[in-house]
Amino acid sequence: MAIFPTRYSLLSATALNDYLRQRYTLRGTTCRLLIHNVSDTYLLESPDVRYIFKIYRDAHRKLEEINGEVELLNTLYTGGASVIRPMPDKEGGYSQAFQAAEGIRYGVLFTYAEGQVCPTMSDAQLLAVGQGMARIHNITAGLQLSYYRQPLDMDALVDIPLRIIQPAFDDGLEAEYQYVHDTATRVKQQLLAFDLSEFSHGYCHYDFLPKNFHFDTSGQITFFDFDFAGAGYLANDLASFYVHFFMDVLHNNMSQQEADRQFAVFIQGYRELRSLSEAELASIPYWGYLFWLFYFRFHYENFEDWSNFFFHPRFIKARVGWMKTWEEWYL
Repeated sequence: MAIFPTRYSLLSATALNDYLRQRYTLRGTTCRLLIHNVSDTYLLESPDVRYIFKIYRDAHRKLEEINGEVELLNTLYTGGASVIRPMPDKEGGYSQAFQAAEGIRYGVLFTYAEGQVCPTMSDAQLLAVGQGMARIHNITAGLQLSYYRQPLDMDALVDIPLRIIQPAFDDGLEAEYQYVHDTATRVKQQLLAFDLSEFSHGYCHYDFLPKNFHFDTSGQITFFDFDFAGAGYLANDLASFYVHFFMDVLHNNMSQQEADRQFAVFIQGYRELRSLSEAELASIPYWGYLFWLFYFRFHYENFEDWSNFFFHPRFIKARVGWMKTWEEWYL
């Protein structure tokens, strides 16, 4: 019997363990699934070492883009940034191909970021995040990768998301869409009013939330999950980190005054290693609004493949509510 058309398979952790042992000449490892998401993340570990094996979904990341992520991380690691790095197999290759039910899926083995997520950070940790981001930007500013990565330009941040998500607002949510459309269009115009030619441009991580970096017991920070990395204005990364503080204030875990103080500490750390103009700093709230729009598109596009059960009218109204709050507080 032929395989029925499939959208998103889940590969066996046991079979992957056998494959990776052979491909990377490893011994005594076990493998287990950590996250079944828009891509699948497995933990490969032995008594001595741990790795992360990530299997991409073709509908989300083509091989060209995966190669770009590998190239970016190798460039960052070689340049001294504290990031995970891709591991070459015994033949020197990075991408592993698997014939899954839906077609070819590719996987990459990464070093493990030791430590843990620290959602509540000390001033010393905030300084370390700022310095770590600055080190990454010092390497990616003006960088041109050999492989294609989807850009983070105005089309990707505004025009394309607005077009793609519009059908989600049919049947009773038209007023919410009109708000998002009009506000995002205004935010775009306000950003274009800056002299963007003076803004730093390079490859952004574009998901600089605490869930994507670990602190170890010595205070060393390691950044990971560069899945959304693309070329854009580097202020986007600072805006994505400010989202963390917005969420804490929104959920009454922190006052706005304390959020601003902590973000200022982070900015201090960033400026110790890299310049940041006052115009770039002033633009952060506008890039932050577009961050929400970009990820609105992500949730909508990956509704079926991601088993995104929460993407329904209540979620849409709540997310638009967050965007309205962001606008009221910061724009």
